[in-house]
Amino acid sequence: METILIVDDERNTLKMLSQGLKLRGYQALTAVSGEEALQHCAKNDVDLVLLDIRMENGMDGVQTLVKLQEQYPQLNVVMMSAQQDIETAVKTMELGAKRYITKPIGIDKILASVEPFLEISRLSQENQILKSKIVDEDEMVGKSAAVLNLRSQIRRVAISRLSVLISGENGTGKQLVANAIHQQSRRSTKPFIPLNCAALPDELVESELFGHERGAFTGADSRRQGRFELANGGTLFLDEIGDMSLKAQAKVLRALETGEVERLGSHEIRRVDVRIIAATNKNLLEEIEHGMFRRDLYYRLNVVPIEVPPLRERLEDVPLLVKYFAERLQLNMASAAKVIDPGTYAALQSYDWPGNIRELKNIVERLMIMVNREIVMPADVAEVLPLTSQKPAQSRNATPYQHNTPLSAMVDSAEAQCILTALEENEWNIRQTAEALEVERSNLYKKMNKYNIQRPETSISS
Repeated sequence: METILIVDDERNTLKMLSQGLKLRGYQALTAVSGEEALQHCAKNDVDLVLLDIRMENGMDGVQTLVKLQEQYPQLNVVMMSAQQDIETAVKTMELGAKRYITKPIGIDKILASVEPFLEISRLSQENQILKSKIVDEDEMVGKSAAVLNLRSQIRRVAISRLSVLISGENGTGKQLVANAIHQQSRRSTKPFIPLNCAALPDELVESELFGHERGAFTGADSRRQGRFELANGGTLFLDEIGDMSLKAQAKVLRALETGEVERLGSHEIRRVDVRIIAATNKNLLEEIEHGMFRRDLYYRLNVVPIEVPPLRERLEDVPLLVKYFAERLQLNMASAAKVIDPGTYAALQSYDWPGNIRELKNIVERLMIMVNREIVMPADVAEVLPLTSQKPAQSRNATPYQHNTPLSAMVDSAEAQCILTALEENEWNIRQTAEALEVERSNLYKKMNKYNIQRPETSISS
């Protein structure tokens, strides 16, 4: 419901307009002076102001317009006057007024004048909510026991109102889990508002959480809603909460206990209905022992703990993740599909992945872009990844069968792998490789060209 503030020193006009607007579904506030209008704007989220030009109580309409534009530059202001004064109309438009209308004014005429600006305001708010719902677009990919157990936990906790504490290493997908909980909950139609506590300086965390009034601190040029207010009715995701200052922790605890927040620079209490999901890569019990985290907040958040497993504990999911990232990148870039040799999966599974899924995604995208042939080989992995535990060489000759892959592509993949292995064993000597494979050198050259297999610059030529 949009809020319209009517400013006029004629009380009959205020009564008539406010009643008409309320009947049409708007919230109407009234003020008899510019000073009172500024007070309303400081306490309420006003979408549009209907402002009379000629007022005898304190500031007139033009002076009030100037003050409103200084303090709330995004606020829509429509001027009203009993006289058609072109010069004044032009002046107010130059000062930031959206429109100039003359009295007497019927409700239909007012709505016709202000609806375009209210629609813009609605679209802006909807856009803000949509943006707040946008999180990492990756899906929860995997069929390992660890992932199946994680999905089961998400389903069970999603239907409740309980707070959740997600723990896990960096890059494991904690925000993905938080978003899945929200999307499967009864709050899914309301905003999902994330806040990375580690990405903000201590002095800005409170402003981000609770909002602020204009002038609350240096740089606070306008009033702003906090994440608690934006998440009202939905879910607030506090990522890396272990990095939040003790002062901010105390205020978060109070908000959780009372369901009330105060903007910085204001004493007005605002009620909020927010579900909290927090995440951390730290051991919060150790942080408590070191005096870095509040014990009472920990128990308030840790009603349902969820541990996200690292990738090294679910390596069987690596092939599925690789295919998913590769297909999504090729779709987004509208590029030709590349075949991933089965041995490449084995090479990727031989790595511990300290950066977890985030690191795997980056490596897959690098391979898809930088490998200059149709097939991605294990040797390509070795060039971009510091493998610490290579599997035996024979693992590269594993079965070439790939689910949902044409036979011709699998045959090409196997043939390309055989040629590449033979070239490496013969130090890229074409004559010796052709003899080992019992093919003509001209035929070997054709195959290398077909699969875009290029010899290193330092290789021996024949």
